[in-house]
Amino acid sequence: LWQVPHHPCGHMGTPDDILVAGGLVWNGAVAQGRDSGTITGRDPLTGQIKSEFTPDVETHWFHHRCYRAKATDKYLLYSRTGIEFIDHAAEHWICNHWVRGACHYGIMPCNGLIYAPQHPCACYIEAKLYGFTTLAPPSLTMQPRREVPDAERLTRGPTFGQIANRKSQIENPADWPTFRHDAGRSGAVKTTIQPTGLKRTWSSKLGSKLSTPVVADGKLFVASADDHSVHAIDAETGRPVWSFTAGGRVDSPPTIWQGRALFGSVDGHVYCLSAGDGSLAWRYRAAPEDWRMLAYDQIESLWPVHGSVLVQDGVLYCVAGRSMFVDGGLRMLRLDPKTGRKLSETILDDKDPVTGENLQVHIQTLNMPVALPDILSSDGKYVYMRSLPFDLQGKRKYVSYIPVQEQQGDDLHLFCPTGFLDDSLWHRTYWGYGRAWASGAGGYHKAGRVIPAGRPLVYDDKTVYGYGRLWQYYRWSTPLEFHLFAAKKQPEIVKAGTERKAVKKAGKRVGSRNIPVTRFVPDWSDDISVQINSMVLTDNALFAAGPPDVEDEEQSVKTLLDPGTQKKLAEQSEAFQGNRGALLVAVSRNGGEKLAAYSLDFVPRFDGLIAANGRLYISTLSGDVLCLSNAQGPPLSPAEQVVIAARE
Repeated sequence: LWQVPHHPCGHMGTPDDILVAGGLVWNGAVAQGRDSGTITGRDPLTGQIKSEFTPDVETHWFHHRCYRAKATDKYLLYSRTGIEFIDHAAEHWICNHWVRGACHYGIMPCNGLIYAPQHPCACYIEAKLYGFTTLAPPSLTMQPRREVPDAERLTRGPTFGQIANRKSQIENPADWPTFRHDAGRSGAVKTTIQPTGLKRTWSSKLGSKLSTPVVADGKLFVASADDHSVHAIDAETGRPVWSFTAGGRVDSPPTIWQGRALFGSVDGHVYCLSAGDGSLAWRYRAAPEDWRMLAYDQIESLWPVHGSVLVQDGVLYCVAGRSMFVDGGLRMLRLDPKTGRKLSETILDDKDPVTGENLQVHIQTLNMPVALPDILSSDGKYVYMRSLPFDLQGKRKYVSYIPVQEQQGDDLHLFCPTGFLDDSLWHRTYWGYGRAWASGAGGYHKAGRVIPAGRPLVYDDKTVYGYGRLWQYYRWSTPLEFHLFAAKKQPEIVKAGTERKAVKKAGKRVGSRNIPVTRFVPDWSDDISVQINSMVLTDNALFAAGPPDVEDEEQSVKTLLDPGTQKKLAEQSEAFQGNRGALLVAVSRNGGEKLAAYSLDFVPRFDGLIAANGRLYISTLSGDVLCLSNAQGPPLSPAEQVVIAARE
């Protein structure tokens, strides 16, 4: 009937899209960032142009995502930044940079909803929505209240007001009273554990998916996520003391403070129990409404709360919600940990608190301000949610994105752009000790080269210890070779080699050239044969554990079809699944010399290793908690330590 040229609109192997909606055939000039974005609608019988318009919004236009566009009768759903709802009748764009679809497949509009599958995109990494999510339009009848009376949120339990406000044994520096030991989430503790002679003292089977443990006041506390429970057991013997069942999953351990066990739950509440017997003192609904949804095969609040709450200077901090862009946003609360009384509540939604503009106006290329919750941390000056600092009253220090090269300031801290509990070992994310991150395929690797970075990390007053990729494997490399290292909190940065980068002129690629690459300089580094997933720093040693590393990835890429390589890759897969046990190593803090090594018949869960009062405690993938300790005796002499290191 007719034939006309069309705009290229696909990217990275995805087909060019022709969409039929509203009685017209649509095609968009959206393949590349430099394209105009012109949307053209033609008569399906004649090919005549009936509608043509360009974007009416100012934003960073990236190339089209690596998946198909979709359409409904009312909207064209292109995806140059995330998902753009293009109202072709009104010729209006509505941008949603924070949600996108899976490679090649994309998203699916159906049943009046948007189905957004999980995806490996690194753009807007501290703001994008994760997981397989179903999204609905805003509801006029189900908007959460901004002001909610405390009378309907605070429930008093049988031991309310009966827990003595003493200076608890939590002040013991050898305890491990909260997630990663302290408010800064350092993973370091003031206790001494002799590396040699460690033996399993006791083990206890508690659940299928355990959190990392905490230890205080002679008890070990751990959460069992799927059955909603928090357990307390005797830290010396492993005998059960009490357990408590919350109204939803508890994804991380409680914080023990002045005889209280404080934690959040995905049912939208914060709980305070007596650490002595597990009885309820109070429960506060951090969620603005008691509304529920289906999540991970169970019922949750629309505003879940991470288990590990932050207690800083006698104030409990927590965040309820999933994203600043859904369900009215996040709620940051400050509570009195003794009584549950609300001290303040800050609403973190999709509006700039100063200008009232949509938060998305602050995007810089493929970076956005933080919009997702996490376990909070604090250095005493600020409270941190991922890379975003708040003052101690809950006010954001800044709203706009901080460029990755700005790593100087008073808000350096440990954070992970995808959250402390992310155990996916995704190559595009890791932990860092700094203040800023870079997103996108051209940015995710940058922080890892200029700040101490890896997964996991621990630190003391001057030094960060970690397990991370060697600097040359942070970008565009099939092998992922790792090392155990120590580096200063603000290490020396040097030039190290070059990378190929496209050269553009007038927005078009005209060739490529070598560009210098920078990296931080470690104090020491060791190519260790362990895929470390857990680490703890004690007074005298660095302990690290994980599955064995049975494969040289760099060599395997060169010999991928070799039967021996295939066998080793299968063995590595078995090791990652926990079927080949694990290794526990102890190395010196100063030089990384090996002090002792142990073969384990279990695998620690991610970040599941802690230390307290001269013992190691481990929660495992199989749902056990174990204690490792050695016989009491005088410390090893320097000469004996040298002998042990040489033997290992």
